[in-house]
Amino acid sequence: MDEQNIPIDINTNKLLDWLISRRHVNKDWQSNILKIREKINNAIQDMPAHEGIIKLLSGQHINYFHCLKIVDILKETEADSKNLFGRYGSQRMKDWQDIVSSYQKDNVYLAEIAQMLVRNVSYEIPGLRKQVAKLEQSQLECEKKIKDYSKIESVALKEFNSSCEQLGIAGKKIKQELIELLKQLPSLYKGTAEKIKIVKPAIQLYTEFNNFLSGKNTSTDVLTILKYLVENGNTTTYEYIYGEKPITIEEQSPLNVDEINIDSDKIDFGDNGAEIDFQINTENEGIDFDENQDIDWGSSSPEEDFEIVTHEDIEINLEESGIVVEKSGIDGGVAKGDEALTILDNPKTREQIINNLMELSAFLKMRLYEMSSDSDLLAMSQMQDAPTILQMQTVESVAMLNDCVNVALDELTNKRISHLHNIKHSPKYVDILSASLKQKLSVVEKMRASKSALEKKIKELREEAQGIEPVIKLLIERTKQLQKDIQEDISKKYKGRVVNIVGGVNML
Repeated sequence: MDEQNIPIDINTNKLLDWLISRRHVNKDWQSNILKIREKINNAIQDMPAHEGIIKLLSGQHINYFHCLKIVDILKETEADSKNLFGRYGSQRMKDWQDIVSSYQKDNVYLAEIAQMLVRNVSYEIPGLRKQVAKLEQSQLECEKKIKDYSKIESVALKEFNSSCEQLGIAGKKIKQELIELLKQLPSLYKGTAEKIKIVKPAIQLYTEFNNFLSGKNTSTDVLTILKYLVENGNTTTYEYIYGEKPITIEEQSPLNVDEINIDSDKIDFGDNGAEIDFQINTENEGIDFDENQDIDWGSSSPEEDFEIVTHEDIEINLEESGIVVEKSGIDGGVAKGDEALTILDNPKTREQIINNLMELSAFLKMRLYEMSSDSDLLAMSQMQDAPTILQMQTVESVAMLNDCVNVALDELTNKRISHLHNIKHSPKYVDILSASLKQKLSVVEKMRASKSALEKKIKELREEAQGIEPVIKLLIERTKQLQKDIQEDISKKYKGRVVNIVGGVNML
């Protein structure tokens, strides 16, 4: 086979070594390149205004082939300086011709462009692609964080809406809306008092059971306040204590809607991630929150508050009229302080009612346990002496009574009523509750702000990656051109044999 027809295949990474081993270039070619680069930098300082030259010099490393093109352009621009002997008098032409001549000496140009080719294939293009991949990975991480933040935002917003729905507020001006809710308390207590009446049969069973075991009437000692609530409804504490309705009620709410600072409902999200400060300055709210302070029951002297009018011609029998004249410092039937509150609203009596219901529930649970085992007291010899109401009870009926008690307990201790009760009787609780709601909103706002920042970052990363793509494309094109120029140049040295630079350059 004719050797001329055998192609010369050179691996991209071995190109420079191949040129040195074939003695096409010297080992010390790099020292000559430094001098040539210096000449190029000086020659660039004085160039004619030509579109082709501007294009060659813009944004790329000038190599030997660029210098050849510059010389061709200068042959046109410097034609006036050509003498009779065909030489150019222009210093520009002389400079660039000298550069080309320096490149051609010992084939220095070939070593340089081979090095450029290898560097582009092994480092420049892969490095840019890694940079794009890193930017794309950062985008994916940002998108993942956005999903995580969206979940946190959704949970916080759901909790906020759930809490607001539970409280019955819109959540716009939280503290003011919480105070406004107190207007609903009387109607809520009225409804609760009506529903609690379903425990009346359970109270009767508990009373009869105690009477049977003790052998005496204990109706006045068992579940006193609960019985009162069932029989009389949600009356004032005054009426519960003294057995008569007050003539006037002077109830003073510890919270005044008009005194609420509406600006305090604004959320300060901040940027320092500090925790919410729940410390409350009651002085700013106009509230004296001294728990040890004695209640002002008013004047104990009737002369200071009332003008005594005598009517000698009218004779009234107080016992027949049903009016009870109190002599314990509350003359005139004026309900003040805690006594002006209803028994469901008064923290002390409310707690007693809850305790009564829990006592009743405990009794019914114990009865269910005893009736389901062999230890039932009523199953013994005393059964024949037990009242009818006790003998008629079954496991099912007692379980139903216990369910009624649980319904009453749930009605009195549900979160809505508990929140409103605490709001009314604890100014600090209002601040803590509103701060808790605001904290959920602050989480929502922070997540939204974080998502917005991440979306902006994604946009920047995408634009940066898109900016690198054209650079990679242009670098690949120039590398392919270098490959072609080197193949043609080496081919000339081997009488036109086909030269192929194989390997990484063909994988671009």
